Amino acid sequence: MTVSDSKLIEDTIIFVKSKLKNAEGGHDWFHIERVYHNTLLIAKNERVDITIVSLAALLHDIADPKFNNGDETIGPRVASEFLLKQNVSSEIIEHVTQIIDNMSFKNSFDLNPSFTSKEMEVVQDADRLDAIGAVGIARCFNYGGFKNRPLYNPEIKPNLKMTKAEYKNSEAPTINHFYEKLLLLKDQMNTKTGKRIALERHKYMQGFLKQFFAEWNGEL
Repeated sequence: MTVSDSKLIEDTIIFVKSKLKNAEGGHDWFHIERVYHNTLLIAKNERVDITIVSLAALLHDIADPKFNNGDETIGPRVASEFLLKQNVSSEIIEHVTQIIDNMSFKNSFDLNPSFTSKEMEVVQDADRLDAIGAVGIARCFNYGGFKNRPLYNPEIKPNLKMTKAEYKNSEAPTINHFYEKLLLLKDQMNTKTGKRIALERHKYMQGFLKQFFAEWNGEL
């Protein structure tokens, strides 16, 4: 990474911290920082453009649709406008915004992805790693509390065959999200590093759920 690229990353970090200073705890600057670190870790073993993956990791949740009335165009637009002001090339801006627009789990419901790249695979794995394991569990319940959802309701079963629209509009109990997304991520990893880390975090979630249900049912 060149000196100018390093300055760009520094300026991007400042911008993202400012934009997300009042964000929900699971999608705040610290989430971005973890994804950025995961990205750099995974990228060590992949042939990718480090500037592109760094920018995409830092900007991927700059305007999450969940907090913008479901509008999926705001994030890529805000990222593009910022990068234009930094005099970033149109090629890099296009690649970064395509990653932001296509990396979300909800897009896995599309049978024919409109975009993919090695860079997106790296950032996607990095983001998904933050959705599982101990931090993933914490983020899941934090968001459930933010949306005032019940922890668990035995009468509401996980929907394992939901559509993309159903996933986006789901108001199910927090525990259901483990079965509808989090436990599925291990098998959706793209990179060797992502798969290795995801396996350990997946096992941790399985242990948590076993303990949760034992306590819920008065067995412990």
